Amino acid sequence: MTVKVYTDGACRGNPGPGGWGVYIIYDDKTEELFSGDPSTTNNQMEMQAALSALNHLKACDDNIELFTDSNYLRQGITEWIHKWKINNWRTAAKKPVANKDLWIAIDELNNVMKVNWNWVKGHAGDPGNEKADELANKGADSVS
Repeated sequence: MTVKVYTDGACRGNPGPGGWGVYIIYDDKTEELFSGDPSTTNNQMEMQAALSALNHLKACDDNIELFTDSNYLRQGITEWIHKWKINNWRTAAKKPVANKDLWIAIDELNNVMKVNWNWVKGHAGDPGNEKADELANKGADSVS
């Protein structure tokens, strides 16, 4: 079985109060997860959504198709992270990688799970992305 997961983050100001949302689609059911943080950034909420989804599904042995509208998240976990680790968590500009703790946590789960990372255009009518966005806003509203 393949589990479809849509993740999204929202922030009221950047930084500011924010939220994350996860919409999970199994063969026979769906699940919704969301929460918020009173002081965060949009990128942190995008990452927290993915981390929360993977933590929720870590006992799952199925293939996971994860959809995000954040190129920062998708490219970070599929491309940039390999160089960051080689360069002792420094960017190409020799600066410390932002959100290192979240990257490490996501990477640890990603390495033991079967995750395929997909980018989807945000606010473009994709039902799963729209639902994750709704949940992320609900998370942001809960702390605003």
